[in-house]
Amino acid sequence: MNVSSLDQQRAPETRISSTGATVSLRGVTKSFGAQKVLHGIDLDIPAGQFVAIVGRSGCGKSTLLRLMAGLDEPSSGQIEIDGLSSVWRDRVRLMFQDPRLLPWQRVAANVEVGVSHASSGDDRRRLAMEALNQVGLSGREQEWPAILSGGQKQRVALARALVSHPRILAFDEPLGALDALTRIEMQALIEQVWEDKGFTAIVVTHDVVEAVALADRILLLDAGRVEMDVTVDLPRPRRRGDPAAAGIEGRILDCLLGRQCRDVTRWPMRACP
Repeated sequence: MNVSSLDQQRAPETRISSTGATVSLRGVTKSFGAQKVLHGIDLDIPAGQFVAIVGRSGCGKSTLLRLMAGLDEPSSGQIEIDGLSSVWRDRVRLMFQDPRLLPWQRVAANVEVGVSHASSGDDRRRLAMEALNQVGLSGREQEWPAILSGGQKQRVALARALVSHPRILAFDEPLGALDALTRIEMQALIEQVWEDKGFTAIVVTHDVVEAVALADRILLLDAGRVEMDVTVDLPRPRRRGDPAAAGIEGRILDCLLGRQCRDVTRWPMRACP
């Protein structure tokens, strides 16, 4: 991917998408036995928004993502996707840190696993080829996963998620195992396909810099509650070292490190619990 081609910045805009899906949570809790992991989460995500969820390990980030992806059920409360409280799971795809490729299948066959709406083999192959082209792997369809780099494997996983044209694409630390340069390239690719396709994107990450680089909005979870809800109103693509981005990163890190939090719904500045 030619990251330099993304140098010309675009002004921030309100994103309205007919492709992405809306997400609504009301009073959502999740418990595992006696341990309550999520406490009364209320959340609205507009269609097409890019949301990042950050927080310390064990704060409930991945649990919340799994609930929104339909992989688990809340203990109480309601989750609606496009106003539906059921039969919406086929609208969501989830991408993990581990690409989870089938080692006995070639690249194209791995992508075809994600096709859910094409019956014929020819249609499945055509859709797989289109998805591989979108992630910059055209011509690699007959290769085995074992010979691919970590970044290339994640591109295959992204193609597998894209091939079914999801309304929501959820990412659970998808770039955590990559080296720094490959990670930056993958961030640019994810941003590009999100802008091209218009799906709603929800990413869990420990990397605050990554969250500010990608998201329209950042949610900071602490002990199963939304501690901050921050709008990132900056031009795209975002430049590392930009003072405005650094200011947002600093606010979030202050709260993560137990200094001070400023939530738009909790004014003025206060100490984190």
